[in-house]
Amino acid sequence: MSGQDKADRPYDIVLFGATGFVGELTARYLAAHAPEGLRWAIAGRSEEKLDRLRERLTGAPDVGVLRADVSDPGSVRELAGQARVVATTVGPYVRYGDALVGACAEAGADYLDLTGEPEFVDLTYVRHDARARETGARLVHACGFDSVPHDLGVYFTVRQLPEDVPLTVDGYVSVDATFSGGTLASALGQFARGRQLRAAAAERRRHEPRLVGRRAVTPTGAPRFAGEVGAWALPLPTVDAQIVRRSAKALDRYGPDFRYRHYAAVRRLPVAVGGVAAVGALVAAAQVPPARRWLSTRLEPGDGPSPEKRAKSWFSVRFVGEGGGRKVFTEVAGGDPGYDETAKMFAEAALSLALDDLPPTAGQVTTAVAMGDALTGRLRAAGIRFRVAADR
Repeated sequence: MSGQDKADRPYDIVLFGATGFVGELTARYLAAHAPEGLRWAIAGRSEEKLDRLRERLTGAPDVGVLRADVSDPGSVRELAGQARVVATTVGPYVRYGDALVGACAEAGADYLDLTGEPEFVDLTYVRHDARARETGARLVHACGFDSVPHDLGVYFTVRQLPEDVPLTVDGYVSVDATFSGGTLASALGQFARGRQLRAAAAERRRHEPRLVGRRAVTPTGAPRFAGEVGAWALPLPTVDAQIVRRSAKALDRYGPDFRYRHYAAVRRLPVAVGGVAAVGALVAAAQVPPARRWLSTRLEPGDGPSPEKRAKSWFSVRFVGEGGGRKVFTEVAGGDPGYDETAKMFAEAALSLALDDLPPTAGQVTTAVAMGDALTGRLRAAGIRFRVAADR
């Protein structure tokens, strides 16, 4: 797919699922921060809702409106054919996402989403990576709090360490925030699909080329007290470590032998114990359909906290990197991770794919591989902190 073919399309960016909670936040961010001349559109199932959203978007009188529905493959293919970049908030992605990824891979349109679902990421690789490489499409998953701060945070940390030596990085996540009904639905769905998740991972391993001459691993660490950050470290079984590993496999800058471990950082031991128990109870409940359905009704998809609650929320991811005789402490931090900062990360990733001079990549790629320095710079300019806390 040539650059000229993409330039001829009506829109630089199409935001699909724009009338959902995070979708509208992303649309508002684009309306406020998109450069003059950006051609963009909002898309979804209901033209009436889209028109009302467009009326609420100040400073974006020319934003387009496109109707598309994941249950109508023709409308999804038409959407992909009109955009250089398609950004979708329509999840759970394992249920609703495949048709759009396939359409983007076929049309040579760049695709990005907010998924934290490892099964979906693996299925996308198996089904669509090869075609996307042929057409030049970049398929970039996990472009929100899952997994931008972790992927770019490790990338930032690695760049503070010597080259061509074995490197280790540990990440410690601290959050004070409320998450959405959509996040709860995705989590419950993943917990209930352990067999399918393992099968998708095994299928990916059969298709994915082996890394030759280098090693990149992300072992699950044991719970422990981490004196480096003064907190109890609990292994986080999220998609983030997998995304980091794929960045490390793709980029030689991570060194010949790279290891990353991903933790939640909890100050007080009783809270750590309670958190482990709560996650265990949630996993167990997700295996029972009536319990899963009841839990999913506690917070409806599309619901989210008030602006006042979001204004008080924050996140911090601290990293400890070592290699070549050097030890470095870094941090990525910002405000409300589940909504405001996710919308910011998502919108800036879409703008980066559409506008920045990026390294040539195609197929399923991570944010670090596709947009590393450019997206890091964008996020820093937008107020997300990337800093070196100490270097010794």
